[in-house]
Amino acid sequence: MLIEIRTALDPELAALVTAQQRELADSGRPAGRVFEPHDDVQYLVGVVNGRGVAVAAWQEAGPGGAEMRRIFVRPAFRGRGLARQLIVAVEEEALAAGRPWIRLELESRQIEAIALYQSSGYHQVPSDDPARLRFEKRLPALVQ
Repeated sequence: MLIEIRTALDPELAALVTAQQRELADSGRPAGRVFEPHDDVQYLVGVVNGRGVAVAAWQEAGPGGAEMRRIFVRPAFRGRGLARQLIVAVEEEALAAGRPWIRLELESRQIEAIALYQSSGYHQVPSDDPARLRFEKRLPALVQ
C-alpha cells in the first residue's frame, strides 16, 4: 500500500469518509462522532492499485501531543494489515512534527480497534467521558 498525504477536499478522501459514515450509520453509532474533514487535520490515504482504500488522520493536541483520528479501511481490504500501516504512518508524521505522544478515543464496543491499538503499543488511560475509552502512546525519539 502506498500512503499519501491528501488535502481535506480530496475526492478520494471524501469517498472514504462517505463510506465510513455509511458504515457508522448502519452500525447505529451516534452521528455526532462521525469523521468529518477539517483543515487543521492531516489526512493520510492508503492507495492500492491507484484506488484510495484506507484513511487515517491526526491533528495537534495539547502541548507536544497529537490526536489520532478514526482509521477506516474499506471492508474488502480489511485483514491485510493496512490499518496497522496507517497507524505507523501517523506516528511517523506526528513525531516528525515534534509531537512525541499520541492519544485517541474509542467507543468500548469497538473491540477489534481496541485490540489493534493495544497491540500497537497504546495504553488505556483515564477518560473524561465514561462512554469512551482513551488510549495514549509515547513515541520513541527520532535519532538525528
